[in-house]
Amino acid sequence: MDPMPALPASLADRLVESVPNVSEGRRLDVVERLVTAITAVPEVHLLDRTSDASHNRSVFTLAGPAAAVSAALDGLVGAAIREIDMDEHWGEHPRIGAVDVIPFVPLADTTMDEAVEIARAFGTRIAETHDLPVYLYAQAARRGDRIKLADVRRGQYEGLKVEIGQNGREPDLGPARMHPSAGAVAVGARPFLIAYNINLASADVELAKRIARRVRESGGGLPKLQANGFFIDELDRAQVSMNVLDFQVTPLWRVWETVRSEATEDGIELDESELIGLAPLAAFLAVADHAEAPADDPVETRLAAAAKFLKLRDFSPLQALELRLDAARSPQTL
Repeated sequence: MDPMPALPASLADRLVESVPNVSEGRRLDVVERLVTAITAVPEVHLLDRTSDASHNRSVFTLAGPAAAVSAALDGLVGAAIREIDMDEHWGEHPRIGAVDVIPFVPLADTTMDEAVEIARAFGTRIAETHDLPVYLYAQAARRGDRIKLADVRRGQYEGLKVEIGQNGREPDLGPARMHPSAGAVAVGARPFLIAYNINLASADVELAKRIARRVRESGGGLPKLQANGFFIDELDRAQVSMNVLDFQVTPLWRVWETVRSEATEDGIELDESELIGLAPLAAFLAVADHAEAPADDPVETRLAAAAKFLKLRDFSPLQALELRLDAARSPQTL
């Protein structure tokens, strides 16, 4: 594989986050090799990793200078191509490829325009290097019908495999055919997204789907919220799985209360909730404010109050992005 070309000097050192989603969450030995591909690149901090067997999906959160993050992601794509055959993949979560989606998120003083340029340059590189069809989405989209990731994923891997050569379904970059084993990939630039799931005290997946339809923006529910319903085998619970696209528009506490209200109408309580990856510190503090946690309490105390309000499972203060990045930069604090 050719080395990743350097980004323009004006972009190479720009601080970005990326949250690649990979279509493997069951073979943990494979996941470990994917992690190794990421961490092999100096200057990149792997801030979080989550693997889910029901979704058959792993989510990694990494941050660092744009050039280093791009190199780590290129290594991840190569490793996923070697390890994953999409014709053998199945799981609850929608997907179009071995590495399903790669978003770039601006951090610090990096602008969204710069993140778009970084995403498009990276998409061009992996299309050429790995012979992959690449769809540009969110802020990096070149077409209005590809801003929403759900539109790009329409039909999932199986449907796109049939439609990719048709007018309007061809990729933005790379060949107009699926990679023989790895499918396709969506690459984009977006603001911070919070992947937030609520588990019902019920195994009724149809109820979870009904609630998801009611609360998501496309169904007339909460703005900047995507939602779907799934059954989680290992928990024996139905789950409302959500993406909060802008927590300042729709805060986490409102998501929790709205789902709780909908479930209550059907006589069901909420069991717990979970974060997939990290969330900005401000998102947690908004929940703490809503829970009337004293503003002058230590940040760890306020985070604990937010976690209690949301019934967050396995919560750690290091799920706050800023605290996790500070810890990664100062390993002795971990």
